[in-house]
Amino acid sequence: MSAATEERAVRERMPALYLSHGAPPLADDPVWPGQLAAWSADLPRPKAILMVSAHWEEAPLAVGAVQTVPLVYDFWGFPEHYYQVRYAAPGAPELAESVHKLLRSPGRPVQDVPDRGLDHGAYVPLVEMFPAADIPVLQISLPTLDPVELMDIGRRLAPLRDEGVLIVGSGFFTHNLRALSQEGRITSVMAEFDDWGRRALDSQDLDALLDFENKAPGGRLAHPRTEHFAPLFVTLGAGHEELSAQRTVIDGFWLGMAKRSLQIG
Repeated sequence: MSAATEERAVRERMPALYLSHGAPPLADDPVWPGQLAAWSADLPRPKAILMVSAHWEEAPLAVGAVQTVPLVYDFWGFPEHYYQVRYAAPGAPELAESVHKLLRSPGRPVQDVPDRGLDHGAYVPLVEMFPAADIPVLQISLPTLDPVELMDIGRRLAPLRDEGVLIVGSGFFTHNLRALSQEGRITSVMAEFDDWGRRALDSQDLDALLDFENKAPGGRLAHPRTEHFAPLFVTLGAGHEELSAQRTVIDGFWLGMAKRSLQIG
């Protein structure tokens, strides 16, 4: 590859994102939707978006619908208007084929789930970031919660960034529903974990991040289950060559949970 070609490839490479996706009421927050919209406005326009959400755990790794199907309203007890949200983004069959090629190997099958629509971990932030719903979107499952395996999946997916694909890990930087606070009260556990995570990311301390349950203050309290932190490792894998370019785009708290969201590249 010539120097000019290599420089152009780097210039055209899409970032990899990890975002805290909130819940359906995110749309009513006075600040957060604007932060997400400003973030997307600062990104190159993706050819397609590949979502990895905390709300789809399935093994072996599954590829969702490659054509537009109804959303998955995977939440209960909310006002009716949250179930009326639509996000009819185009399907991404070419991206699905690429995912199969990159991830499928002996002993590592990849399955298709053609009727599985986008869940709220995918569409809630996309509604704010790309409201026209005119970019093809594909969602894949979390086949494991093991950080090392998820980083490997991210590394395998990394070449998609050079093809204009925006890889998005969607979770929540802290996630313990017992600490939710309608008054916005922030517990010391949430604040300390968020600060520890910021410092670990800034110093590129992957060993600490991979062992966050033991290394982070209150790691098992900030994440009693780890599915909302897990997508971060797909993002870190997808951006493994550029971790020095990692930066936090959104921080702060929402209903007591840390909404730290970051970009690599």
